[in-house]
Amino acid sequence: MIEEVTLRPIQIEDAALLAGLYSSQRDFLAPFEPVRGDEFYTIHGQRKELERSLALEQAGLGKRMLIRVGQEPAGVIAISHIVLGAFRNAYLGYFVSQEFNGCGVATRAVGKICDVAFEDIGLHRLEAGTLTDNIASQRVLEKNEFERIGISRRHLMIAGHWRDHVIFSRINEAGEPLM
Repeated sequence: MIEEVTLRPIQIEDAALLAGLYSSQRDFLAPFEPVRGDEFYTIHGQRKELERSLALEQAGLGKRMLIRVGQEPAGVIAISHIVLGAFRNAYLGYFVSQEFNGCGVATRAVGKICDVAFEDIGLHRLEAGTLTDNIASQRVLEKNEFERIGISRRHLMIAGHWRDHVIFSRINEAGEPLM
């Protein structure tokens, strides 16, 4: 049985932790992510990523969090490209470590980040995309009330190739978003 899944805001001090996490998952994540240079997997590279993420958060444009199972780091989840005003939309991205795949960790983490998006940030809509053959991630989104919108051709460069993605969205049905 999986322990409690929690989200914790990332901090600059997480550079070593994230370098270790990404390094340990490098081969597992390679088919699902952009090609990354070796520096990305270092403490220095992660410090630079964290500085960018925290600057975007300060500007109200994103929120990146560590997924934990008990006290163990299990992945990263992020809300990015936040647009407020009349649109109130953002994008969702996440990964869960290979050893936690298929255990409900991603499903619980996505549910928790939706609460952050809708209750704390006041978004109206959250969008996510998966590779067309990433059935497990599609199920995670569907379990969290995301609706399949359609296919976005050549949506992102993943593993060195432009890849099609299935696009999903979830609308905040709980009421009027914060303005």
